[in-house]
Amino acid sequence: MRSKRIEEIKEYIYENKTVTLDQICNNFKISKSTIRRDLSEILANGDIKKIYGGVTVLPEKELTPFEERNISNQQVKERIAAAAAELVEDKDIIFIDSGTTTLPIIEHIGTKKEVTILTNNVEIIIHAIPYNNLNIISLSGTLNRKTLSFTGSSAAQVLQNYNISKAFMAATGFSIASGCTNSSPLESDIKRMAVQRSQQVFLLADRSKCGVVSLITYCNLSKINTLITDEYPPEDICDYIEDHGGRILIAK
Repeated sequence: MRSKRIEEIKEYIYENKTVTLDQICNNFKISKSTIRRDLSEILANGDIKKIYGGVTVLPEKELTPFEERNISNQQVKERIAAAAAELVEDKDIIFIDSGTTTLPIIEHIGTKKEVTILTNNVEIIIHAIPYNNLNIISLSGTLNRKTLSFTGSSAAQVLQNYNISKAFMAATGFSIASGCTNSSPLESDIKRMAVQRSQQVFLLADRSKCGVVSLITYCNLSKINTLITDEYPPEDICDYIEDHGGRILIAK
């Protein structure tokens, strides 16, 4: 299928950083006319740029290893995760995004409810193992050791098969103009699919993420049903979220 081929080509470009059109054609056994037709979708996210004779991945902010991010601002993250866990209901099917703010949700759910959890994050899986009431469905893919998550088009394809009650999303930053953004190109397709397949979308982000724009937008701010944060963001963001039917929940 064309969509699968495009995702595989994007992964190939991300892995090799800069490739010629000839290299893509040879690797995927396609013609120059085919790759030229595919280019509009390959370049759509803005993280891949066309250069003479090929394409290149734009420089991105270096990902901070999961362990370092997990230490930063931990008390605020715990409060936000606790508030998110209160929104989980018995028998829910939820997606928990890869992130240090979403990770503590597991402990705050604890043994209270029977929940099915879909995730691509290794740490979330490990934290959920002691709880027999938590049914874990792990997404497939290639392990990213920095983010401790499985990435790739296969994970997004698996996620496409599920009906999700609630998605608890992380972000590097959020704004009205750029929406919810992320630093990892290979995780963005998973995030998009989670948002698409969920009845309700919750963004877990502390005040420091407000106004920050990272490499890739995975959804518009209008798609967020509830922003769970530690302080109210600026008035224009509050108005935007509420005007689109969303709400802001301050974690106490």
